[in-house]
Amino acid sequence: MFNISAFSLYDAVFIVIAGVTLLAALGVVLFPNIIYSALSLILTFLGVAAIFFQLNSGFLGVIQILVYAGAISVLILFAVMLLMNTEPGRTNLPTTRLKTLFAGGGITAMLLTALIAAIGFTKWTEFDLPGVDNSVGMLAEAMMGDYIIAFEAAAIMLLTAVVGAILIAKGVQEK
Repeated sequence: MFNISAFSLYDAVFIVIAGVTLLAALGVVLFPNIIYSALSLILTFLGVAAIFFQLNSGFLGVIQILVYAGAISVLILFAVMLLMNTEPGRTNLPTTRLKTLFAGGGITAMLLTALIAAIGFTKWTEFDLPGVDNSVGMLAEAMMGDYIIAFEAAAIMLLTAVVGAILIAKGVQEK
């Protein structure tokens, strides 16, 4: 069935990264505390970035870290912390409706069956991994060289948007 000698260290690292990513994704759904769910979402984003890096797609890995694990996660944590008016441990409680649980479980089982069938019936071709490219280095050189003004302007604009969102969420007191 499985030939253990055909597994390489590359495969073992992928299995560990994929396992951690799946456990973190389950944590997003199953944690009763919404703060823990948000932190688990960050770990999920980092796991996806690690898979991108393992696939020699450094640009997508860096973008995954910068945009999702960085900006989107901070935005989610800000929104949760600013708008939460209940105890954090009672914010993400599971539903007790049996109909909803069966519907969600049925959809999940159908999607999992379709995914396993698609993987099982696909004829996979073997190929050598491409050499390491320097796309991340070229991107960093462009961003910190020719486009530094636009990069910093975007950073200031995003900071202003976050401060504005905080003021709107908390409410500005008139004096």
